[in-house]
Amino acid sequence: MLDLLLPQRCVVCGSGGKQLCAKCREELQRIEPPLCARCGAPTAWPVERCRECAGRRLGFASARGAVGYDEAARRLVHAWKERGLRRLAAEAAQLVAERVPPPEVDALTFVPADRARRLKRGHNPAERLALELAATWELPCLPLLDRTRGGRQRGSSRAERRTVRGAFRATGTAPRRVAVIDDVYTTGATAAATASALRAAGARRVEAIAFARALRRS
Repeated sequence: MLDLLLPQRCVVCGSGGKQLCAKCREELQRIEPPLCARCGAPTAWPVERCRECAGRRLGFASARGAVGYDEAARRLVHAWKERGLRRLAAEAAQLVAERVPPPEVDALTFVPADRARRLKRGHNPAERLALELAATWELPCLPLLDRTRGGRQRGSSRAERRTVRGAFRATGTAPRRVAVIDDVYTTGATAAATASALRAAGARRVEAIAFARALRRS
């Protein structure tokens, strides 16, 4: 509620007026093609698999992100997740809708939050983003996943992040085609784990969509 009572400032640059000013919104690093067809990483030319996903068993058919997870995107996500500025979910959804075509799926779902972190935050950013995108794309949003154990990825190594395999389960039968929504795609471990859980519950095609994506430095 503090952002309603105090003058709003841009969460990226600190200027007054809006939670995300027009200049900072414009300067967010959009992810542009050519892309890896599987994991959505920017590439020099279109490829079916890139060095990020080659040789990995991934449950999802494709992954896409709207913006690069640079310092500006990091500040936006932090304010949205940790400072409770929930209206930023609508900004994030608009940016996703501008960059990612509507998925050809039967429903959207979202990465479930760790229970302790959801209680601390009072909301699940991935769920809020999924609901906003569901309204934009006119698709149902279904709570299809649950966590079997908690997990904190921030600051962990790529190998450690891949230990989220088996950390999710489906809560019932999944639609044949489903897109799983998350706020940030880092190594792809969470996307792969949630996709595997959905496929075990009946999904035949799973797509992963995130607001921001970590970009590998060349």
